Amino acid sequence: MPNATLHDGQTIEFETHGDGPALLLPANPHPARDAAKAEEAAKWGADLSLGHHLVQGLSEGLRVIVFDYEGHVLSRPKPETLTPDNLAGDMLAVADAAGAATFAYYGYSWLALTGLQLAIRTDRLSALVMGGYPPLGGPYEAMLAVTMATYRMALEAPAEPAEPAEPGDWSSATMTMSPAQTRQFATLYQALKGFDDAAVQERVTCPRLAFAGSGDVIEYGPAWGDTVVDIAGPFRGRRAEMEAHGWDVRLLDGLDHMSAMQASAVVPLIRPWLAAAL
Repeated sequence: MPNATLHDGQTIEFETHGDGPALLLPANPHPARDAAKAEEAAKWGADLSLGHHLVQGLSEGLRVIVFDYEGHVLSRPKPETLTPDNLAGDMLAVADAAGAATFAYYGYSWLALTGLQLAIRTDRLSALVMGGYPPLGGPYEAMLAVTMATYRMALEAPAEPAEPAEPGDWSSATMTMSPAQTRQFATLYQALKGFDDAAVQERVTCPRLAFAGSGDVIEYGPAWGDTVVDIAGPFRGRRAEMEAHGWDVRLLDGLDHMSAMQASAVVPLIRPWLAAAL
């Protein structure tokens, strides 16, 4: 399987599916192999075969370059070096290895943020789709608070496993990530402290789409300082501003952060949009 060399010298495998304009897709392309884990994840609204379903839905008419970047950084943490510059460099490294001189990009949540950081650092993007993270008014301070708290929790994680959490009750979830895994995300948001997303909008010149669920507001419990990460709010309050900067904006009625990332919501939205944009 082909691979690309990332900023820290580690390599990441990628696959290509379909023919047409290139689409960079940071997602796990493989279907879930563990039925019990897939069933448990589904109780929390997650689909362990999400990347596989996205590839199936998007590879008609597109050359999808798919690579499990999140899985990579969890298995090979980058606690000191997961910065915006290095994120963008890693995306370009994959595109280079796949022979994509120009390419569209789709990412969700922190990987949508990655797309914005990429767009302001290269002129190679033919289109940008950000899901589950606003291109204006992004919750950078809230995410810094959450990631720093998560890092502290990982440092203090109990040696013995806790009781299983109730699905949907995020405040009761047990810490399962290591200090190195959690610190890399704190490093990312520390580097973005004070980032002014309004000031960089003129540097995003490709066609661009941003979407989120109308119910995408994540309320963290006391362990995270009762932090609220409001994704949907900027889509409502700053929609006109986003559109004035050239964004196509969609708010998916009734969906939250987990449900708005599912292939059943994403593919019908972005496949025709990409076809028109490209």
